[in-house]
Amino acid sequence: MITSLTNMRVKQLVALQEKSRVRNREGLFAAEGIKMFEEAPVCRIREIYLGRELREQLSKGIRYETIWKKVAECKRQGSLVEQVSEEVLKKISDTQTPQGILFVAEQFSYSSEELIKGARERWENGGRPPLFLLLEDIQDPGNLGTMLRTGEGAGVDGVIMSRGTVDIYNPKTIRSTMGSLYRVPFLYTDSLGQTIALLKENDVLVYAAHLKGEKYYDEISYEGGSAFLVGNEGRGIKEETAALADAYLKIPMEGRLESLNAAVAAALLLYQASGYVRNEKKKIDKGA
Repeated sequence: MITSLTNMRVKQLVALQEKSRVRNREGLFAAEGIKMFEEAPVCRIREIYLGRELREQLSKGIRYETIWKKVAECKRQGSLVEQVSEEVLKKISDTQTPQGILFVAEQFSYSSEELIKGARERWENGGRPPLFLLLEDIQDPGNLGTMLRTGEGAGVDGVIMSRGTVDIYNPKTIRSTMGSLYRVPFLYTDSLGQTIALLKENDVLVYAAHLKGEKYYDEISYEGGSAFLVGNEGRGIKEETAALADAYLKIPMEGRLESLNAAVAAALLLYQASGYVRNEKKKIDKGA
């Protein structure tokens, strides 16, 4: 059992929690909590750290039987399983009230060609049209995590982010995804312009949520592939990026507001396009 706060492994875990450059250098990330552990792919889990209280409950079979079975499965595949003192658990945790388990996992890796061309192929083989979320310089970890979670609910094919967007492996982002991190493909791109060009090559129209929009988001027919571009919480989309969009659209506003929270705006846009596709499919099915 690890009890020392100066233990080298403890220092490494703290660095993984606090520093994106360490996470990227190691190709790893730390996550905590029972739900996040339950949903994490076993093949990606490398280390598991259990607080003494939870470890005792697991060993006695008091609760969380599925957790104990998964810990055992991870151990069989070679994952390190270590007990830590409650003091150490608080040190390595990013939350005020740790749930008793923290683990280290391998980061995910996707390519723009894999995401975009894969979505196009599924469409050509009878699937629904591609749906993407493009994010430019989103800074709030909670916003990013919420958008990933919302994307999963709307059936997004991928979330593509500029390098200026907050680290998706930030502990607050991870918690906000509620497990969607494991299931929604995502990537950072050095050039949103090149990504937009690739989307257009694959018949995906790019819509920019913009104050200069001439049509409201619910006045557009999302018949084919769609990608929604959402900008920084304070500055919005850069003009040079917005200029690459096929169309500007806007969200109706009452009062003195100019814009909504970025995550809320993304949810409205994604569900509008997703709902249009579902409605069209229902019409086709009824006609058949």
